[in-house]
Order: sequence, then structure tokens, then C-alpha cells
Amino acid sequence: MASSANNNNSTIKIHDKCFVPPPNSSSPQQFSLPLTFFDLVWLRFHPVERIFFYSLPTPHSSLHSLLHQVVPNLKDSLSLTLHHFLPLAGNLVWPSDSNKPLIQYNLGDGVSLTIAESFQDLNHFLVNSPVEALDSRSLVPNLESSDSHASVISLQITLFPNSGFTIGISSHHAVLDGKSSTLFVKAWAYLCRECQLSNQESPSLVPELVPIFDKEAIKDPNGRDIMFINMWKQLSSLFDPNNDCSSNERTLKIMSSAFPPLVDDRVRATFELTRGDLDKIRKRVLSNWDMVDDDDDDDEDVVNPKLSSFVVTCAYVSVCIAKATEEESKQKGNSSSNNENKFVFGFNVDCRAKLEPPVHENYSGNCVCGHIVDAAKPEDFRKENALVIVAKKIYSKVRSFDSLEGAVDGIETLFYRGMMMLKEGVKGIGVAGSPRFGVYGMDFGWGKPEKVEITSVDRGITIGMAESKDGSGGIQVGLVLDKHVMPIFNDLFHGGLC
Repeated sequence: MASSANNNNSTIKIHDKCFVPPPNSSSPQQFSLPLTFFDLVWLRFHPVERIFFYSLPTPHSSLHSLLHQVVPNLKDSLSLTLHHFLPLAGNLVWPSDSNKPLIQYNLGDGVSLTIAESFQDLNHFLVNSPVEALDSRSLVPNLESSDSHASVISLQITLFPNSGFTIGISSHHAVLDGKSSTLFVKAWAYLCRECQLSNQESPSLVPELVPIFDKEAIKDPNGRDIMFINMWKQLSSLFDPNNDCSSNERTLKIMSSAFPPLVDDRVRATFELTRGDLDKIRKRVLSNWDMVDDDDDDDEDVVNPKLSSFVVTCAYVSVCIAKATEEESKQKGNSSSNNENKFVFGFNVDCRAKLEPPVHENYSGNCVCGHIVDAAKPEDFRKENALVIVAKKIYSKVRSFDSLEGAVDGIETLFYRGMMMLKEGVKGIGVAGSPRFGVYGMDFGWGKPEKVEITSVDRGITIGMAESKDGSGGIQVGLVLDKHVMPIFNDLFHGGLC
């Protein structure tokens, strides 16, 4: 059953709630940016929520030290960072004379920052073994949204006296994709670290961390922006019946009824695939590659495929999820409906280098396209050779992204089609994050994070993906599953690596 709670506030004490603005001396009176079709496809989607966990030695983690040293450094450097990421200090608004919303910053705007103290043990969150999914919700802030406006980003610093602290971030997906939001955190960490090391009040940001907000670089000759605005109107009437879309077609309110945190009777756990594990799975797939028929089998690239770690991880984890879900259903003695045990897999592809001309690598905004890998038969994710079947499907889909046409093919209808599949009972498995983001390099001056978690994977069946903490080339996977499904998944996941 879905829980509407976004925070378990009984476990924390709020010390302060404030808005952190960019430095006034460097801010314009007003600043606005349009939204591209890449942005509008996520207009009312749930925020992306991530937590960075930091441990500190006892002398540096007393409540006094955290409140009077750590927090001020984080706040001051956040303000400096917003000078470079000015749109993040603003809001999404929908002017009456515009047919689509935009990002607007007015002098005095800032990012919402909550300073909290947790009564829980930090080590409780650092383990990889399953913990209650609800627990992490106390460490991420709400992202405010209403009919008239929506915040771009919201932050929470949670102090764990004599242990360390966490940074929770909620970002609006219509403004930032995963690469953009991690670029912001990297810049914030860099400036915070530089302020402490160099004693400079306003250190310069290195070029590789400077964001590019050139929205004009995203061309939309097919009018996809209006298509997606209309799509959200349709989805609103289907998934948000309490919202009278006919009387308010310009709402910016996040469609929370369609994407609530699913935390009741669910647990959160982290799994590791080492480079050796990935090689083992890759060899297993390739050794059985010819046993599965595919329309493209005569293609030389498919006869001699080079399977990326992304493809291997997605295939292996999604098959384990599907089989664990099926096994748990059998143990309950549930009878299957036509769609109950049908799974689809979806993921995003970065289009920055695929656009013509390509946009800058540090383009900040959305520049991703979603795609669905729909196995040919309902039971494909659960067959004996499901790993090979699914790996082939994902590999074939990834190969189609070589061109811009392939990367954006079907984008106009894909999100709506995926949402309708979920409404009809098909189980969707998605991916959040990427091992290329380098989240374990986020050092604010007190060392690298002990753990990084994509909290919002609890809003569906989503594979939270990051690089291994030790930098050895492996992949970290975060999941939230039904508490009865998780132990079966655990056995399948580790058993398959033996």
C-alpha cells in the first residue's frame, strides 16, 4: 500500500529552515529561462531525491562542531554555488501570457534549506542489508509545488551528533536531469572544500564544473513542447482525479498521487557487483547468446556483441527482480492475471552528444530520452534463459541510439504509453542514476561520502545505480522492494554470482 508520508519527522528535530540566496552583489534583478521539450516531458513527475552520507571523527562531529563549523561552511559555499547555478535559486512559473511554463529568478529568491538533527544511529543507514524503506524519508526535504509555482531544488542537512551528517537533495526533474543535478553537487562540494583550504571568501569555479544553460541549443522543429504539455493534461485526468484539469490546465503541482513513496511493508537495500561479477555475468550471457533468436542476429555487431556494464547490470538485476516477485507470488498462492507478472524495462539515454550540433557536456537541464524495452512475451523476464533474452533486448535498444533519430524515436508517446502500462497492471522496472556520475567523489572538505543513496527509487521498482565506492570499476545497486520479495531477490542475486 502506498504511503503519502514524505518524512518520518518523529526521528528528527528541526533546528532551522531558511532560504539561501546567491550573493546579492552578483545577482540580476530578474532572470528567466524557457523549458525545452526535454524538460517538459518531466513537468509533473516526482522529484529526484538523493542522500549523501558523511562520517566524521568524534572530535569534529559534536553537535556544537556540526552546528558552528560544518553547517556555516555548507551554507556559505551553497550561496557561492548558486551564483553559477542561478536558475536553481528560482522557481518554475507559468505566466498568463505564455503557452508554457518557464524558470524565473527574482532578486531575493533562494534555495530552501532545512537544518535537522537525527535521533537515529548513522550506522543504521550505512549498512547494505535491508532496512525499513521509510527510515530514509526523514533525511530528504519536501519539494514545494502548487498550481502557480514549483521549487527547483530543496536541500536538507541532517546532523548525527558524534557520527557525521547527511545532505539530502530533492530536485525538480523538469529542470535538472541526473547529470545536471550531480554537476551542481560537485560544484558545491568543490567550492566548500576550496573555501576551507584556501581561506578565500569567493574562490573561482574550475571550468569543468561551470554549468551551461543555453536553452537555445535545443531545437524543437516538431513542436514536442506543446505535445508534452497536452500529455500531462491527459495524465492528470487519469491519475489525479481530484485535480479538475478542465478548470486549471496550467497547474505545476507535482502529480503525487501517481508517484507516491511506496514505503509500507517495503525495505531498502544496497547490492554490489564487482568488476569480476560483471565479467562473470557477461561471459554467461555471451556463451548462451546464440540460443536466443533475435531479428538482428545476422548483424555482425550482434554476432560479436560488446556488452557494457550498464547492459549487464540492468539485465541481471531486472531478471532477479522479476523472478523474486514471481516466486513470492507463488508462495502466497496468488493466481496470476494476464498482466500481473508481465514486466517492462525502461531507461534514459543522454542525448547531449547526439544532438546536431552537440550541446556542451555541462549543459544543465534535461537532455535525456526515455525508452522502454518490452520483452516479446509476458514470461520473458522469468524464463530459464531470461538473462540472455533481456540482455539481448536491452543491447538491441542501446544500439539504436547511435543516431539522433534513434535516440528520440517515439519520445512523443513513450511516457504516456509507459504510464498506461503501469495503470493496466504491468510492472515497470526503471533505472535512476549512473556509474558515470561519480557521486562518490563528492568531498565537501571532510572526506568522501560513506554512502550515496537514491531515495526516490522507492516511488516504483527502480534500480538506483552508481559506481562502486572503492573505484574498482564495479557498480552499486540500490533497491526498494516488498519485505517478502527482498530476501528472495537477495538469494537469487548472490546465488547467481556463485
